[in-house]
Amino acid sequence: MLNTIIQATENFCIHQIRVPHEINDNITNNRTLIAYIDIVMQEEAKVHRVYLGASKNFIQRISTLFLEEDESDEETLMDMMLETANLIVGSAKVIAEESNHNPFIIKTPHFEKIDVFDFPYDQAKLVTIENDEMIIAIKELS
Repeated sequence: MLNTIIQATENFCIHQIRVPHEINDNITNNRTLIAYIDIVMQEEAKVHRVYLGASKNFIQRISTLFLEEDESDEETLMDMMLETANLIVGSAKVIAEESNHNPFIIKTPHFEKIDVFDFPYDQAKLVTIENDEMIIAIKELS
């Protein structure tokens, strides 16, 4: 499942952000804006939580693209973090359905906090664009 979400993230980076990106295994200890979406696997009825934790500069980059704001306030960045989580996980849902590989249902995104990413997770990757970073992590809940 992480591979599907990473594929959706790479598509987002290529087609929306349009700046080269890297995917790494080591996540950052920097402060991030953190949102999550719970997903329900259709075949197994298992629930997973997908976390996205982006540096302020990463999410500001997206805010500039979509809202044309060079310096968004904290509330706008939080909203943009929710929207980014929804766009990426929603795209992963479509990829999973089209490939018929672990299709899932997505729930509503929730903003968690602005802080160091300290949640337990099963798998995680770090997306880097220039000096900006975004963590993608998954935790099985049930």
